[in-house]
Amino acid sequence: MIIGLLLAAGGGRRMGRPKALIEIGGERLVDRGVRTLADGGCTKVLVVTGAADVGVPGAEIVRNDAWETGMGSSLKVGLAALPDECDAVVVALVDQPDVTAEAVRRLVTAHANGAEIAVATYDGKPRNPVLFTRRHVAEIAAQAHGDRGARAFLRTRPDLVTPVPCDDVASPADLDTPADLAAYRDR
Repeated sequence: MIIGLLLAAGGGRRMGRPKALIEIGGERLVDRGVRTLADGGCTKVLVVTGAADVGVPGAEIVRNDAWETGMGSSLKVGLAALPDECDAVVVALVDQPDVTAEAVRRLVTAHANGAEIAVATYDGKPRNPVLFTRRHVAEIAAQAHGDRGARAFLRTRPDLVTPVPCDDVASPADLDTPADLAAYRDR
């Protein structure tokens, strides 16, 4: 079973409000992220919340009471909530609305073809989303601190990483500020 894990706990300090609640085209970013993971092949989706209490149809909510300490704590909380039957997890961020179901599907396909860790790349650079097998969960969680998620682990184990080009179907651009959001809506 492949689980989708959407990190959506932040307060959106630079944005001025939690990004999970921002609407684009009448859809909240959190709902869009859940749909993307589910449509991309994840059997179940967990959403890590914190700054905003968010209910999301079709997803299980996992609360991170330490969300203010950074993304690392949300990753740890989400990984600790994975069900026993989880074979692999796809981790995505709520503030990347141009990550598509096709990008997630490519990671899932790479896993089906033997990849233990599959990372979406754009212009050859590793970004999000990321898929990794259950075998690596404990080590990734142990290295997640502050605003560091799985990146530290991935950099120390490049031999395990399968790059998955997603330039043609997605973008890792994130929405951090009101100006980013306005530019996105103007496109």
